[in-house]
Amino acid sequence: MDLTLDEVKARNADVISEALSVYPDKTAKKRAKHLNVYEGDKPDCGVKSNIKSVPGVMTIRGCAYAGSKGVVWGPIKDMVHISHGPVGCGQYSWAARRNYYIGVTGVDTFVTMQFTSDFQEKDIVFGGDKKLDKILDEVQRLFPLNHGITIQSECPIGLIGDDIEAVAKRKSKELGGKTIVPVRCEGFRGVSQSLGHHIANDAVRDWVFEKGGDKAPLFESTPYDVAIIGDYNIGGDAWSSRILLEEMGLRVIAQWSGDGSLAELENTPKAKLNILHCYRSMNYISRYMEEKFGIPWVEYNFFGPSKVAESLRAIASHFDDRIKEGAERVIAKYKPLMDAVIAKYRPRLEGKKVMLYVGGLRPRHVIGAYEDLGMEVVGTGYEFGHNDDYQRTTHYVKDGTLIYDDVTGYEFEKFVDRLKPDLVGSGIKEKYVFQKMGVPFRQMHSWDYSGPYHGYDGFAIFARDMDMAINNPVWGLTKAPWNAGR
Repeated sequence: MDLTLDEVKARNADVISEALSVYPDKTAKKRAKHLNVYEGDKPDCGVKSNIKSVPGVMTIRGCAYAGSKGVVWGPIKDMVHISHGPVGCGQYSWAARRNYYIGVTGVDTFVTMQFTSDFQEKDIVFGGDKKLDKILDEVQRLFPLNHGITIQSECPIGLIGDDIEAVAKRKSKELGGKTIVPVRCEGFRGVSQSLGHHIANDAVRDWVFEKGGDKAPLFESTPYDVAIIGDYNIGGDAWSSRILLEEMGLRVIAQWSGDGSLAELENTPKAKLNILHCYRSMNYISRYMEEKFGIPWVEYNFFGPSKVAESLRAIASHFDDRIKEGAERVIAKYKPLMDAVIAKYRPRLEGKKVMLYVGGLRPRHVIGAYEDLGMEVVGTGYEFGHNDDYQRTTHYVKDGTLIYDDVTGYEFEKFVDRLKPDLVGSGIKEKYVFQKMGVPFRQMHSWDYSGPYHGYDGFAIFARDMDMAINNPVWGLTKAPWNAGR
């Protein structure tokens, strides 16, 4: 039976109170600030964010090193990214997200190759500068076609005071002016991976823009040059977005950072407009380029046909009638395809409820895509969102939506148990918990090994995957806890 809005709000408030009741008073008081029921007339979601996680509860956040190495720098394909510290920080020493790229791995591209200085106890005692110096020589000898190197510092580097900046400057001169970027992204910095994004942005500013000088290759500028900022090409997302931008008449001169290169970073200050997808990870460098080079930036959302059309028009508004007409032409071209996708999948997904808990922009950006399929997002939250993320979320969520920041494992399970969504979209750490509960799940950090999800082509894949998750016959063989007795 459908609940009224007032009943939904009362239930969600009760769910929060029930979850908090198991905590000690001090912990409950802290966690209460991060949980809320959205009031539709408020300018923000009413939750505190970007605050240190409470010790003793399970957080799904990452660290500053993960934010720099795993998100911003790692996808730059023609640079070697050294994880400087113990190999045990292995999540981003041994693995990466599905940042697709074009190139020959080990020759001119290195995204899926992981490099570590493999700190040992003696390095902690005596310092790792000499070891780093040697590694930089080895990288240059073994992979001479690399266009640059980054040094991604792990926790011990900051704790023992290794001077990676001095090593980078010295080796850059020895290697003929090669771009070597020291990134002070020790995992203990900040409260989550979010500070790692900021640190990585500042490293681009200081070691590519400021120190690069006139190293950027010459090219003939056009009035329609744009840069894609904050798209990591998960499953090919940036490619599906780039198709639309180029079809409407724009020229993409840089991608940050999926399938991106050092030359593209260097070229970006020549763009006429920066189009920003992941606001949380790249707004810092976008604001800097606006102040330093006078390049305006605009956010865009390429999830689902409604938001794609809205974003294409917003981007086109920064250009002349040729681009505006191009945007309308692209929207009209893909409308029959989108109508067909919606006609196929909406009857199977209409009225289904979704709960989200992801990082970056996804807790708000994907809502429109679900709504295009007739689905409703009843709860959403960020792993490492800031207040301005929650302010932007108000443009997407409905009155009465359950909002949760840095939600704990216990809280999330309790919320799902009470709200009984038809689908949960979150990360790999949560995937098997909810599947074992009998709840359909999609891994919304890297698209569950599918994708792309951006753009018109991506929406067709998105719709198929959501239908495949929810309507899979396997759920007839298991039951969610609230249906176990039926």
